[in-house]
Amino acid sequence: MSFLVGTVLLAVVTAVACALPGVFVVLRRGSMLVDAISHAVLPGIVVGYFFTHDLDSPLLILGAALAGLVVVLGSEYLGRSGLVTGDAPQGLVFPALFSVGVILVTLNFANVHLDTHAVLVGDLNLAAFDQATLAGISIGPSYLYVMLGVLLLNLTFIAACYPRLTVTSFDPLFARSLGIGVRRLDTVFMFLVSLTVTAAFHAAGAILVVALVVVPAATAHLLASRLLVMLALTVGIAAGGALAGFWLAYALDAATSAGMAVFCGLCFTLTLLGTRLDRRHRRRAARRQPLPVS
Repeated sequence: MSFLVGTVLLAVVTAVACALPGVFVVLRRGSMLVDAISHAVLPGIVVGYFFTHDLDSPLLILGAALAGLVVVLGSEYLGRSGLVTGDAPQGLVFPALFSVGVILVTLNFANVHLDTHAVLVGDLNLAAFDQATLAGISIGPSYLYVMLGVLLLNLTFIAACYPRLTVTSFDPLFARSLGIGVRRLDTVFMFLVSLTVTAAFHAAGAILVVALVVVPAATAHLLASRLLVMLALTVGIAAGGALAGFWLAYALDAATSAGMAVFCGLCFTLTLLGTRLDRRHRRRAARRQPLPVS
């Protein structure tokens, strides 16, 4: 497999793996929680590296995902306490964890390739350099198979828990009345989101991964009135945005993950403008209709 094809496949798989759980994140209005998780995984990576001294160890992903889960559980605890309201709990928890991670990197691991650029925006092309081989033949980036595993995990979880995810996303009170363990399901789901964000960290960094999770689902939400349609549109937008963003970045000699995020943002902007114009047109058409004569 050529390096170019492998990088394109990595971009598409990473975008789709992030966008799938993003559907339920958008429906649950937890988009900013993804931003909090993406910043909080840094200390988890640093602590994992402290014990393994291997940036490719799966323990780094596990440790970072647990750090992201700390943000979720800490925010929920502060919110239930009634002392802090709105999204203030997230603003209290994740800056503290991210700051701890930055301090640990600068003090103890300055010689490790984990600089601020990689932390903030990632480098998908660099992630594709490590090639996996089978019988001496290159079968694409090793990181591609990590993201394929995450994508398969997301698909399996959504398929297995689809009815419960649906009802808890739209009406958690009704879900509790049905005997569904809403808090337990939310914790497992947010751990999966944290794991996905952590796995994509190498390619998209702490900032751009938010766009990959949220923007395709938010765009599909403007177009779809049914959840299955929204899921299908989200996958299509994520894959199309990854392809278009990759070639945009290739033509401009820019960062690939940034090109993907920019193109997805343009799709959302055009869709938003289109839906607003359509609604305005329908309102004007409704006003022009004659009143019924009794």
